Amino acid sequence: MADRSFLDWPFFEDGHRRLAEELEAWCRQHLSDDEEDDTDTACRTLVRKLGEGGWLRYCVPAAHGGVHDRLDVRSLALIRETLARHSGLADFAFAMQGLGSGAITLFGTETQKQAYLPAVARGDKIAAFALTEPGSGSDVASIETAVDEADGGYVVTGAKTYISNGGIADFYVLFARTGEAPGAKGLSAFIVDAGTEGLDDSERIQVIAPHPLATLRFSDMTLPASALLGARGQGFAQAMATLDVFRTTVGAAALGFARRALDEATKRALTRRLGHGTLADNPITQSKLAEMVLDIDTSALLIYRAAWLRDVKGARNSREAALAKLHATDSAQSVIDKAVQLFGGLGVTVGVPVERLYREIRALRIYEGASEVQKIVIARHHLKGYRS
Repeated sequence: MADRSFLDWPFFEDGHRRLAEELEAWCRQHLSDDEEDDTDTACRTLVRKLGEGGWLRYCVPAAHGGVHDRLDVRSLALIRETLARHSGLADFAFAMQGLGSGAITLFGTETQKQAYLPAVARGDKIAAFALTEPGSGSDVASIETAVDEADGGYVVTGAKTYISNGGIADFYVLFARTGEAPGAKGLSAFIVDAGTEGLDDSERIQVIAPHPLATLRFSDMTLPASALLGARGQGFAQAMATLDVFRTTVGAAALGFARRALDEATKRALTRRLGHGTLADNPITQSKLAEMVLDIDTSALLIYRAAWLRDVKGARNSREAALAKLHATDSAQSVIDKAVQLFGGLGVTVGVPVERLYREIRALRIYEGASEVQKIVIARHHLKGYRS
């Protein structure tokens, strides 16, 4: 049984503890960690289930069908941690509803919010966040997808790639170059409905842990003026503000994977015979388990500190979120690797939970800011304190 004592930490309120317990019970009843042959269908089904269960209401503010007046990062992190322990695809489905609609929550007009957010909360519309391009991943300022004004609206040309929910999303929040200034200051955000003429989302991408991913191509795609999200030239700031909210929760998903790996490894150690005892009696095994426990508790402290800082103190938490994501994703990779090693040959056998976790964790060290990017963020904040 995965450790639950962290729920007593002072970062949480009673409502968070109830949320964790209620979601745990729901997961046990409704989720399976078996991989599906048809990932698209499985994802659509999970979004619907999460909507029916009321969990997607945490992805939007109360004014538009949500639970809290504003996005509560502690709730989002607890949900992602819990879902990830049970099903990586369920975590993915939940996370993308939040990330894909997050910029609308933060910067949308009332009309835009009403058009999309209640449907996101119900699971009626699937959201996507279209930032990465074939030639620009971590370097957002180098985005090349271009937007020109035409006939009172906009025309878009270019491409995006590795877009989560690509091909199944009902709408995309698209970041593109409008040219107000060079680099980061010349980007804007737009809401693009699936099926818009000139949008091609048919090129799918297969990865080691199956998720809906696609390359999007825009061939003179026409958007109305109402598609603009917030002010022109503010796209970079909008993308970073959205990632600031959800980056901490990536660490929480990694934490969920790590907790599951520790749970599986501990059960294996207690039951696998070794000589006259079990693996758990072996000092080397005990050392590995101790390292896993340490990494997990450290990650949890960083994650929920970052979430608490934003929720309670109302402070921007770029540094703390970077620390949480970096440590949680990198250490979860180490925890899961140790679990695979303890399972021996069984650990690399398809269908065994630790084998699936080994594939699931790898992408988290890349998306929403690779580990190397997080190090740059952390170092810049550190140096700024000395230079000021």
